[in-house]
Amino acid sequence: MDATADAGGEAALREAYALATAFLASLPQRPVSLVPTPAEMAAALDEALPENGCDPAGVVGEWFARAERGITASPGPRFFGFVNGGVTPAALAGDWLASAIDQNAGLWAGSPAAAQTELVVLRWLRELFGLPAAWQGALTSGATMANLVGLVTARQWAGRQLGFDAAGDGLAGRPPIVVVASSEIHLSAVKCLGTLGFGRNQVRRVAARCGAVDLAALASVLRGIDGPVIIVGNAGEVNSGHFDDLAALADLRDGHPGGAWLHVDAAFGLFAAVSPRLAHLVRGIERADSVAADGHKWLNVPYDCGFAFVRDGALLREAFAVGGAYIAGGAGWDPFTHVPEMSRRFRGLAAWCALKGYGRAGYRALVERCVDNAAAFARWVEATPGVELMNPAPLNIVCFRLVRTGLDELANDELNRAAVCAIQSDGRAFVTGTVWQGRAAIRAAFDNWRTTAADVRLLQEAVAQVGASLSA
Repeated sequence: MDATADAGGEAALREAYALATAFLASLPQRPVSLVPTPAEMAAALDEALPENGCDPAGVVGEWFARAERGITASPGPRFFGFVNGGVTPAALAGDWLASAIDQNAGLWAGSPAAAQTELVVLRWLRELFGLPAAWQGALTSGATMANLVGLVTARQWAGRQLGFDAAGDGLAGRPPIVVVASSEIHLSAVKCLGTLGFGRNQVRRVAARCGAVDLAALASVLRGIDGPVIIVGNAGEVNSGHFDDLAALADLRDGHPGGAWLHVDAAFGLFAAVSPRLAHLVRGIERADSVAADGHKWLNVPYDCGFAFVRDGALLREAFAVGGAYIAGGAGWDPFTHVPEMSRRFRGLAAWCALKGYGRAGYRALVERCVDNAAAFARWVEATPGVELMNPAPLNIVCFRLVRTGLDELANDELNRAAVCAIQSDGRAFVTGTVWQGRAAIRAAFDNWRTTAADVRLLQEAVAQVGASLSA
């Protein structure tokens, strides 16, 4: 590669633009997933490393043609799997520009524009969710890393309570730090606890009723803990959409004699705060010590984006800040002192464009429309013979299952596992399977700005027809 390697750059960008715009235009009619096998994808894409390069304009087109069967229509209106958002036009434009200008958003000196944009985005997000203005935070790759940011700060706090510097001295030979959470703690938080040295298997799990933690049982567990404790709460449990009583968790935190830190995993549930009719679900979140959320869910910005907020900014910086003669600081804020990464993508531009483009009113409308879509689907489930609602749907997650008279529980579980595969293969809509309270079930998540009532009806039709075909 030499200095003339960008000769085909403009042609390559034009080709990428043409492919992208055609893909976006196809989303309303495009099959949501074609469900290729691993062998089919390997046959389409695997090859030896080329010895010599080729025309940049042809590379992107060749990849798309070979890989298209494995591209899900996840930004589209009928992708109800996991909890995926979409990509709004403003966010997409910002993301494209961020890739083109290629800023390293780790140091102020590396890109004052990126660092300042992130500060503005964080302030706007605090205002959007009604969080305290003094809280500090950072943009992350998603809620997993946002959980890590909150929990590493909690670890630093707990270490200080026990007389040591967790980031500086490590955990070896130190008193154990106790973590208590709901039995429905999300696996991303569990993964973070393993990464941070707490141990995935050491979390003290408290039973949850219908997705929300049992407060009396939690209080009982806390009474048996002498020293500092980290409490992990849920704002939007991933299978049911239910919320822990955050104000009550904060009360338990305040009353614990050994001191406690309240971390809230609010990956998508934090967005309830933007709607006056839903904000009661997150009452008390402003009393938390740290909060984690996703941007690529209900903010509807491209993957990847999340954000974390921490009450004690000094502790956050203590947990991550390092120095070196080769790190040239600047007059402003160095984002790398608040996150694990040094070099970072300029994901703040997509978030800035989204928040600027749609504002508070736009996000309120988006969240309320998604919740209305979920409620409409839940009502259809309750009214439809052969389909059962597993739990009330307070926000945007509907957990349901097919049921057949005469089948035992194991056979019904197998029916639902088969239904998930059949719905995905059908192509009209995409759902994912889960296990809820010991039974195989199906999840549909509503958080895409493109989804309309007509898309909800297509989901209903797909579920009904697959159910009928499996019973035939």
